[in-house]
Amino acid sequence: QVQLVESGGGLVQAGGSLRLSCAASGSIFSISTMGWYRQAPGKQRELVARISSSGSTNYADSVKGRFIISRDSAKNTVYLQMNSLKPEDTAVYYCNRWSNSWSQYNYWGQGTQVTVSS
Repeated sequence: QVQLVESGGGLVQAGGSLRLSCAASGSIFSISTMGWYRQAPGKQRELVARISSSGSTNYADSVKGRFIISRDSAKNTVYLQMNSLKPEDTAVYYCNRWSNSWSQYNYWGQGTQVTVSS
């Protein structure tokens, strides 16, 4: 089973930047599409961005142009560069594999808290 450890969250003012990292164990990392997700208080978890094994990316409309997802397969690590942060980006951020059934996954890491103050 893949193990996921997210890091890099924190408290930042609106307009600031953060870079999240996700270290993944497991041999399937290199062939998996990976995603960053977030869950704000009282809301459902949502997909923020995903990146395929070949590097193709997709973003939620709410973060397009501000967030950049990348991966380093040699380090089994996925990154999320978050720029021009807004208070509505406040959430716990998680990484995981991505598939059409991601919302049914049982395993999630501990996540990393991102708080954006206005």
